[in-house]
Amino acid sequence: MSEGVAARPVSESRSERSEIIFPSDANAIGNLFGGRLMQFIDLAGAMAASRHARAYTVTAAMDHLDFVAPVKVGDLLILKSSVNRAFRTSMEVGVKAMVEDVREGRLRHVSSAYLTFVAVDATGARIEVPQVIAETEHQKRRFEDAGRRREMRSGEVQRRRDLRAMLAPEWHV
Repeated sequence: MSEGVAARPVSESRSERSEIIFPSDANAIGNLFGGRLMQFIDLAGAMAASRHARAYTVTAAMDHLDFVAPVKVGDLLILKSSVNRAFRTSMEVGVKAMVEDVREGRLRHVSSAYLTFVAVDATGARIEVPQVIAETEHQKRRFEDAGRRREMRSGEVQRRRDLRAMLAPEWHV
């Protein structure tokens, strides 16, 4: 990390997005399309990543996504995101999606995801990002968990490269 990029607390990246689910967002039985939920999650994650990096960000991976419960037409979907950990040019962002029962004032968890974003300049070249300051115990746990997930991702990426090279050496560059 360069000397000119000061670390920032998780709280500065925290973002929230709300959507009312309309029939055009849903399948034939009135449930939100999974792909549309993924789009909403990606947008909420990008908000947190851009806030943290104070730069353009691009999605590099969505490597964990749980669909916990359906989202119905008419539901108020709330997506909350924040940066869990920053590396050199990339950041892991956690996104939690909930449906708010506006009459009861209760939230129901419907999905969670981890995404990796890369900070880029106006030409698309990677730029360094500030490190994350985890302040609460919950943030510290998420910070440590993000490091473990990165190690697992790196191992999996290498395993796939090795497999491709072994199965089709003529395709491997």
